[in-house]
Amino acid sequence: MRDLLGLMGKAKEMQEKMQAMQQEIAAATVTAQSGGGLVSVTLAGNGQMEKLAIDPSLMKEGEAEILEDLILAAHNDAKSKLEVMIQQKTAELTAGLPIPPGMKLPF
Repeated sequence: MRDLLGLMGKAKEMQEKMQAMQQEIAAATVTAQSGGGLVSVTLAGNGQMEKLAIDPSLMKEGEAEILEDLILAAHNDAKSKLEVMIQQKTAELTAGLPIPPGMKLPF
């Protein structure tokens, strides 16, 4: 019975830490660039694009496709950085816990 109470206490503690981590991630932002810094994208922790900055030198007629590619590249890089940040924070939170391989947190 004592082990069960201890386990329940650890589960509650883990839940509180997970909620704190989710709030921290939601408040975080990541920024990435493409085209040598000509295009910059900032994403919030929930993946929403918060800011897009485009160097005016890219605003030339007939070069829309290049600009589109640079925006996509910057966005994809920012999304990758966000995923890495989430994985690192989750790994810190779950360090030492017997979690099955391949199980992804937060759920």
